[in-house]
Amino acid sequence: MGSTGIAKRISMSGVIGLVRAETLRSQVENMLRDAIATGTFAPGARLVERDLCERMGVSRTSVREALRKLEAEKLVQILPHKGPIVATMTKQKACEVYLVRALQEGFAAREFARVADDAALKQFDDAVVALRVSILAQDRNSVLSAKTRLYSTLLDNCGNVLIEQTLNSLYTRIILLRVTTLMQPDRLSASPCEIEELQKCIKARDEDGAELAARTHAGNARITAMRFIEAEES
Repeated sequence: MGSTGIAKRISMSGVIGLVRAETLRSQVENMLRDAIATGTFAPGARLVERDLCERMGVSRTSVREALRKLEAEKLVQILPHKGPIVATMTKQKACEVYLVRALQEGFAAREFARVADDAALKQFDDAVVALRVSILAQDRNSVLSAKTRLYSTLLDNCGNVLIEQTLNSLYTRIILLRVTTLMQPDRLSASPCEIEELQKCIKARDEDGAELAARTHAGNARITAMRFIEAEES
């Protein structure tokens, strides 16, 4: 079924209204990105266009455009004679991404502790509570959602748009590893404590402490990711 057919069908329902082509493309991109993030499509898995079209009820054009966007985000690789697959990340690339993440996340935390208003602090507190609840429930999708909410609050209120854009790009790249590393037993137990240390420093307006806590958290996530990649490679 083409994108025009979907737009007409949704419009006739009288619930949402006309879906424009660019909106449909974004929906397909988000669906595929979420499927990768939650492990529905594992690293190295083939992404067969015909299968994706049937599963999502969209045209091949929409799928191809979405795959090109995800290729630009380094989530998809196009292999000769094989087609698109979910990208895999080497140990070297992952290490580089996590090291840069630690530096920039530390800066974002420092600035958040310095400039965030009371409303932003409340949002951060709520995100920490949601993360703790989801970790106790060991619900992978809820953990990912809570972690995304926490970082969105931090970046939206750190007062630096460039850092926000850069870190969001890095988070997109390590989405291939987050789904696995977040649910490792050692991270499930340690991560809430690390985040609560960050929360404590932010509430105290301790800029140095917030930066150190954020960098420590990212560094420990890097160690877990490296162990996972080593195990996969061996």
